[in-house]
Amino acid sequence: MPAVLHLIKLSVGPRDLAALRAIQQQRASSDPPLRHVTRMMPKRAEELLNGGSIFWVIAGLLCARQQLLDIQSQPGADGTPRCALILHPTLVPVEARRMKPFQGWRYLPVDDAPADLRGGAEATGAELMPEAMRRELQLLCLL
Repeated sequence: MPAVLHLIKLSVGPRDLAALRAIQQQRASSDPPLRHVTRMMPKRAEELLNGGSIFWVIAGLLCARQQLLDIQSQPGADGTPRCALILHPTLVPVEARRMKPFQGWRYLPVDDAPADLRGGAEATGAELMPEAMRRELQLLCLL
């Protein structure tokens, strides 16, 4: 069985997790399934589809993940081959870390992936803070 591998991708446009969530909900309802289209097909697709996720960098912080459900070829409007990353609709907040900008996507080994933030009754400390407050403190390197 292949190892599990994740992707890291910049989210261009949304300034926070709530904005990304709203955009994705609109896309999923108007043109299901929820997908992110990118130019290149990952060479390690088998590892990504063995339980991997796409981790989103929003405004300089790696802060959320979504499970990858499938990877499909999809032609662009001009006929150019594209790759559609089919995503689970749930965005899971993770322990944020700063990330410098990069082009495309990067592989992320499982051992290097940030932990999910717990929600509800299991939440403690910073996990209980409103997202906007937690984000500001993370950008100031106080969390």
